[in-house]
Amino acid sequence: MLSGLTLVLGGAASGKSSFAESLVVQTGRSRVYLATAQAFDAEMRAKVDRHRDMRGAGWLTVEAPLDPGAALRDTTPDQIVLLDCATMWLSNQMLAEADLADAEKGLMSALADCPAPVVIVSNEVGLSVVPENALARRFREAQGRLNQTLAAQAGLVVNVIAGLPQVLKGQLP
Repeated sequence: MLSGLTLVLGGAASGKSSFAESLVVQTGRSRVYLATAQAFDAEMRAKVDRHRDMRGAGWLTVEAPLDPGAALRDTTPDQIVLLDCATMWLSNQMLAEADLADAEKGLMSALADCPAPVVIVSNEVGLSVVPENALARRFREAQGRLNQTLAAQAGLVVNVIAGLPQVLKGQLP
């Protein structure tokens, strides 16, 4: 049984979201999907629509691109939350020129105060080449720090590669 915080990591198109969704569905709890993506173009809108269609019915979707804290605190112990994804949340923070340390502190506080178990999806971006521009390097560093902070707090951490889960911390239910 999932409790507390679960972190599901993986690269782009690794199967991490599908795996995280299956973890959430297996609990049998009422499901809350915290969406952090913002569809600024047709390609992103299509991706959001595709993910929603793949999830199917039975999800309460809450759009929280910048501040998922209120939605996390408003959950009940009989629910389970899927926050997809921390990488988009971080991108949104950077685009809004937010103070990343304050934003991360707020997110971690909201996660700690959440009465429901939470599964967070996040990209592992540190396995590639060093980005060529300063903004991309800053993002990669911030994402690595955020993933480390989330993993330290999580009871279960899973890395998904080619659709295959590898447990890094804890045990699968």
